[in-house]
Amino acid sequence: MKTKSWKDIKDNVYGEKGTERRDELDREFGSFKIGLLLRQAREEKNLTQSQLGEIIDKKRTYISRVENNGSNLTLKTLFDIVEKGLGGKVNIQIEI
Repeated sequence: MKTKSWKDIKDNVYGEKGTERRDELDREFGSFKIGLLLRQAREEKNLTQSQLGEIIDKKRTYISRVENNGSNLTLKTLFDIVEKGLGGKVNIQIEI
């Protein structure tokens, strides 16, 4: 039995890059990844979700939602979390 790569599986199940279903998967994964990165950064700063929420004037439940799924996160809130809350910088890249 031939082993398939993750790319092969995504191509077969969701279609190749540029198809609507595949692009949606990639966007959802990107949002999920942002949430994981934010959680990791918060934990490295030894902050609880409540403490981070207090710094940026958001509820703990909101921080939890962002960390579990970065979707519906505005750029302003992303900048607030990273810069005000975690003392970091946001770098955004756009590919066309």
